[in-house]
Amino acid sequence: MGAERRFSREFKLAALARMEAGENVSALARELDVRRKYLYQWRDRFRAGGPIALRSRGRPTKAEVLAMQGGPEPLPPASAPMPQPAPPDALAKAQRRIAELERKIGQQQVDLDFFQAALRQVRDMRQRSGVPGGTASTRSSKR
Repeated sequence: MGAERRFSREFKLAALARMEAGENVSALARELDVRRKYLYQWRDRFRAGGPIALRSRGRPTKAEVLAMQGGPEPLPPASAPMPQPAPPDALAKAQRRIAELERKIGQQQVDLDFFQAALRQVRDMRQRSGVPGGTASTRSSKR
């Protein structure tokens, strides 16, 4: 897994709901393109601190700080129920498709960066070796 990814609280809650509903954790992790380890970490954090504990990285918002400092809701016990799974409807299906396409775009960007760096290296080697065409563009001037 190349670049580090961040997951929204809603994504984590949806994954936990499916996990709690009895889905196979390995299959769920593969489908969501998430390490199993993260699913278990999210579950443990949810049980320890509820949805607020599933926040992203960075500084917490003022609302999160207030909630973590003993807001009106007490922390759920370790046996707290997981969120109920959302019914499989068009919105959930669309969200899964969006997540899938975002992963694909991310992989394509990694590939693009790789090939751009490789092309730069080839051009640099050609310039150093004096091979003709080292600085010439490979694209046609017509557009």
